[in-house]
Amino acid sequence: ERLPPTTPEVKVSVIRTEKLSRYFGDVIALRELDLEITGPGVIGLVGPNGSGKSTLIRLLLGLIRPTSGGATVFDSPISHPGRYAHRVGALIESPAFVPSLSARTNLRSLARLRDISNTRVEEVLAIVGLLDRSKEPVKRFSLGMKQRLGIAAALLPDAELLVLDEPTNGVDPVSRRDFWRILYQLLRENVTIFVATAYLDEGEIC
Repeated sequence: ERLPPTTPEVKVSVIRTEKLSRYFGDVIALRELDLEITGPGVIGLVGPNGSGKSTLIRLLLGLIRPTSGGATVFDSPISHPGRYAHRVGALIESPAFVPSLSARTNLRSLARLRDISNTRVEEVLAIVGLLDRSKEPVKRFSLGMKQRLGIAAALLPDAELLVLDEPTNGVDPVSRRDFWRILYQLLRENVTIFVATAYLDEGEIC
């Protein structure tokens, strides 16, 4: 029996940079970076501290402006991040939550600011495996659990691109394993995941 032809996976241009540079005074944080990332998939940006990973992420999110060069996210220039912000979720450094409030309440507060339903809050809590701990105050959470809650916050807008800056920095090996399990679960939803890490083994996983 002849099998039907398989449909090739369609790759979409997610991030593109052209000679992107950022200086802080005399310090060169990023110099003439040419990069193109297509998705969906997991992409690792591996480098030691001070190599420009966080600078690149802040440029892509529109938090700082380039010194020269340019970049696009979903074909929109980074000079207008509002055009693609609804398609992007981000976790930069350690996530900030109100310690005395529960995980669910923290996420609902963030969701309200972005006009996102409480149903989505329950969905992302399930994705990161925190439904059974969602009523506990965040101050009781370990660092690994806070990072998982940070991923949940980044997923609230049902993002097509998830940008994670050093998401496993300082967490224990079990939490790192759980983190990668969550990420590969997200791939089933055709999400592009851009992970900046200083760990070479994590770069190899990507």
